[in-house]
Amino acid sequence: MNKLCSAVAVAGVLTAGLVAAPSASASPGGAEFTPVPIAWGDCSSSRLQKAGAQCGYLEVPLDYDNPTGAKISLAVSRVQHTTPQSQGVMLVNPGGPGGSGLGLSVLGRDVPGHAGDSYDWIGFDPRGVGASKPSLSCDPGYFGYNRPNYVPSTPQLEQTWLARSKGYAGACAKNGALLSHMKTTDVARDMDSLRKALGQRQINYYGFSYGTYLGQVYATLFPERVRRMVLDSNVDPRKVWYQANLDQDVAFDRNIKIYFDWIAKYDDVYHLGGTGAAVEQLWYSEQRKLNHQPAGGVIGPDEWSDIFLQAGYYRFGWEDLAKAFSGWVHNGDWKTLKALYDDTNSPGDDNGFAVYAAVQCTDVQWPVSWNKWRADNWRTYFRAPFETWGNAWYNAPCLNWPAAAGKPVEINGAKVSSALLIDEELDAATPFEGSLEVRKRFPNSSLIAEPGGTTHADSLSGDACVDDQVADYLATGKLPARKPGNGPDTTCAPLPDPVPAGAGQTATAAKAASAQPLELRHALVSAVSRH
Repeated sequence: MNKLCSAVAVAGVLTAGLVAAPSASASPGGAEFTPVPIAWGDCSSSRLQKAGAQCGYLEVPLDYDNPTGAKISLAVSRVQHTTPQSQGVMLVNPGGPGGSGLGLSVLGRDVPGHAGDSYDWIGFDPRGVGASKPSLSCDPGYFGYNRPNYVPSTPQLEQTWLARSKGYAGACAKNGALLSHMKTTDVARDMDSLRKALGQRQINYYGFSYGTYLGQVYATLFPERVRRMVLDSNVDPRKVWYQANLDQDVAFDRNIKIYFDWIAKYDDVYHLGGTGAAVEQLWYSEQRKLNHQPAGGVIGPDEWSDIFLQAGYYRFGWEDLAKAFSGWVHNGDWKTLKALYDDTNSPGDDNGFAVYAAVQCTDVQWPVSWNKWRADNWRTYFRAPFETWGNAWYNAPCLNWPAAAGKPVEINGAKVSSALLIDEELDAATPFEGSLEVRKRFPNSSLIAEPGGTTHADSLSGDACVDDQVADYLATGKLPARKPGNGPDTTCAPLPDPVPAGAGQTATAAKAASAQPLELRHALVSAVSRH
């Protein structure tokens, strides 16, 4: 779905100057691919340089069934361990699919008590993403300003969006053979190529959001290659990907109502309504007005909903969004709205969305009948209007995707010796039922739940209860004791809601819910889609 980025996120993507080098792997049922070590060099990113990172390229087969054929290159970064003894490599994926993980080799320093210092942290851009070569793009202007209203209230709007979606899918065909090799299984095999290139018998893995599904697939295909695994905000493997998106629509509608309640709590600051219902009514009223007269000529009803979608994902951007809402209503400030939209969607750069579609549209066959899409989304919309049609059109290129779909892996973590699962119980992007299902399929896992929390992918965010258990697991391999049944194994209170300045709270209290390290925050909110 739409790119997410907080107004307080650091500027610029963590890209690196890379030195080309080949590498390798084997795939289940496929021919062997012999790895070649990565030639490491300096990174161009000052942030990675300050962390002492090295950068390089990993060359892998386009098609693992033809390992001697065409090759592609993955951008990789590494921050090496600083302890006398190493616990091996830690691969990191921020989600998406389509999110750049190249900068996440710095993540180890955010683990409490220096528990990350004994690992070599490996960030990488998956195939097609960011600095990897080739980098997917179909129509860079697809998320330009003032697009047709998402809600197809007339036959003309429906046909307009069907034509736009089909046009985008058709534009993606120019990427050629790569589109047929963008499945999660391909990325999992790339990870095993990376393992081999690094000379490791096993990997450790830290995955957020869609990255949890990538981890599930890797663990199913290569269970003996998994040492330790942290999966934060788990995709439900039963629902990839059509039903997962419909479930998200309902969950995001719930979370935006929670956000409206929060705004109403601070009506003395924002002056948008004294009840959540009043704030909600105003929000939809403004959206309807934008349908007739876009803010600044650029922010229409679609852009309006895209901007505020982040409030359904994360607490840490709540204040910025409320200020923008209030500034528009009371002062006509459309420039702040545009800045938020630009951060969220990056008009002129569709790489993340192109990869998202390439993966999701080929991981599994989506329904081929528009009549089914129409019926399912209208049914969901009447229950959950906030994001349903925006989400539907985000995925609609799958109706005409120019590469054949495969069949998803039947996830089975029975042979994985250890996994730590984490999730907030009101997570909208990956509803909590997914973490319960993954716990069931990984009998040697433990699940940390955060009741009442609405933030997505929140570990290493400053919540000591969660982060200390992550640190203990990475340091010792110790998991929280697994309880009988299929519920969480332990619970932590989520970080508190933010408190806006001027609401009678201390600055420390106001910052409590915004403690997420900037490197992690930027990577996660830049990852595409609801996963």
